[in-house]
Amino acid sequence: MSNIKFIADCHLGKVAKYLRIFGFDTLYFQSMDDDDIIEIAQKEQRYLLTSDKILYERMKHHNALYLTHAGFEEQLREIFHHYKLFDKVKPLSRCIKCNGELEKIEKQDVIDELKAKTKKYFDIFARCRECGRVYWHGDHYKNMLRFTDEFVSKNKKETKF
Repeated sequence: MSNIKFIADCHLGKVAKYLRIFGFDTLYFQSMDDDDIIEIAQKEQRYLLTSDKILYERMKHHNALYLTHAGFEEQLREIFHHYKLFDKVKPLSRCIKCNGELEKIEKQDVIDELKAKTKKYFDIFARCRECGRVYWHGDHYKNMLRFTDEFVSKNKKETKF
């Protein structure tokens, strides 16, 4: 299960964002018909994540997980334990907006796209291969990396969820 892919229903936007932050290929659409979600999940062999009992019932025998907890951290914990994801994390390797893969890019290749302070204070950059969004190793990057490290170390030890 090293190349695990997810699709999250419209109720799980924050979960989808954080799965991307952890480096997992996660599709998410703010609005999509259940039939379309099921079709994509089956066609692309994605695990369906849902908090919709009716959608889950339609997919429960086809790689679906019904999330019973309300908070996104509890939902993430449930997903990580169910799919045994703790050793598969590749933090900040995906675009949080479009799910594309990030690739390292030289500062001079994005210099014209940067604001003055970003040019001055940061040197490490990545660009999304899909949407072109540029990321850099600033405070947000450091905070997200700290969150992923703490989440994994704190929750990996739990054997029962």
